[in-house]
Amino acid sequence: MKHPGISRRAFLAAATTTAVAAGCATRMNTAQVIPGKLSPNEKLNIAAIGAGGMGRANIDACSTENIAVLCDVDDVRAADTFKAYPNARRYRDFRKMLDAEAKNLDAVILATPDHTHAVIGMAVLRHGKHLYCQKPLAHSLHEVRTLTEAARAANVQTQMGNQGHSSEQIRRLCEWVADGAIGPIHEVHAWSDRPVGGDPWSDFPVMARPAETPPVPETLDWDLWLGPAKYRPYHPIYCPLTWRGWWDFGTGPLGDMGCHILDPAFWALKLGHPVSVQATTTHWEKGVSEETYPRASIVRYQFPARNGMPPLKLTWYDGRIKPPIPELFDPQQRLDGNGALYIGEKGTILHGSHGAGNLRLLPKALRDEYRQPPKTLPRVKECSGAHEQDWIRACKDGHPASSNFEYGGPLTEMVLLGVLAMRVKDRKLDWDGAAMRFTNDEEANLLIHPPYREGWTL
Repeated sequence: MKHPGISRRAFLAAATTTAVAAGCATRMNTAQVIPGKLSPNEKLNIAAIGAGGMGRANIDACSTENIAVLCDVDDVRAADTFKAYPNARRYRDFRKMLDAEAKNLDAVILATPDHTHAVIGMAVLRHGKHLYCQKPLAHSLHEVRTLTEAARAANVQTQMGNQGHSSEQIRRLCEWVADGAIGPIHEVHAWSDRPVGGDPWSDFPVMARPAETPPVPETLDWDLWLGPAKYRPYHPIYCPLTWRGWWDFGTGPLGDMGCHILDPAFWALKLGHPVSVQATTTHWEKGVSEETYPRASIVRYQFPARNGMPPLKLTWYDGRIKPPIPELFDPQQRLDGNGALYIGEKGTILHGSHGAGNLRLLPKALRDEYRQPPKTLPRVKECSGAHEQDWIRACKDGHPASSNFEYGGPLTEMVLLGVLAMRVKDRKLDWDGAAMRFTNDEEANLLIHPPYREGWTL
């Protein structure tokens, strides 16, 4: 994969690993080894930006360390976390927090809405702190690559919050593919029931911008919540839960779930940059399509031959659209709400969401006769909060975490290409990944790096 600022050696390292037993995890040799400053028994001083929702889960998974600082623009959303960590110092503005606390911090957890990941993440990296960032890494393609390159330059340990990447199942899938369990793979189908299914997606907004302008709650800093997004009046339809459904704030079902469901294919099939992407959606009404994500989408990626593997067609479905049920399924077998199918010349691999859960070989005859290959990839030891603990271990011993930004960045780029294609639906976009531009569509190129609101910058 040609990638500005990422050498061939660095990319190949992202597809290979070297094992070492350490604490709760085994390292993934996916980035530069950075000498650790702490012994395994010393505690990191950690700040969390975005303390409610998923941020709370990430914080709890890191509670073996010293949760020193909590920062959130929404006092109500973060209230339970504030109560759970009463000794942590509190802030609303991440900029003031970093200016005041950076000298005392080792690492930062970032779990805010997608549209603020990049500006906050860049500020953390400029202060030279280790960074755990929820998926997707950013809101636009330009942001993702900038964040990836900045993390490399900062010489810090990073981890993207696609927790399935630390699982046993995703490693078995990679080993099956490398072993030729189903032969050459020419086609992958992946799907999610979201936005129709899954909390909080049940309230997913498919609507035009609301006309009402209710007052901003005193417990919320609306200007900080907006961050770099274009200004609009506050409305409770945006936050705290349904921001994922709005173009300006979230990345829709693909940006949310693709970093989980497409992760195994990206790793096992060494996908890198696609050469083209094309999306079809249910959008049709102008005022709605300019504001919110569609109710359902199909996105088609084309990948070239790579590393001895044949060209690949990858199709993504969401909104409860699914691929055809393979003929080799048992009559009563159905596809789950989230998952992926790998179509090989000798058989099929099926898995669910989050790192190839519920992994199966099909048909049954192939599964019964197949001899499991050796475990050639290092494992992350199973424990509570294994993915976060893998990052903590990396911060201490200097050996990269499993989904560090050298891996998570290119994965997010692939996902966000599909999200962008939804904005110019039905048009096939030819992609030059090295140059980071579409070769056949200038309108689409404008969406690679959307402008920020005045006063905000990377």
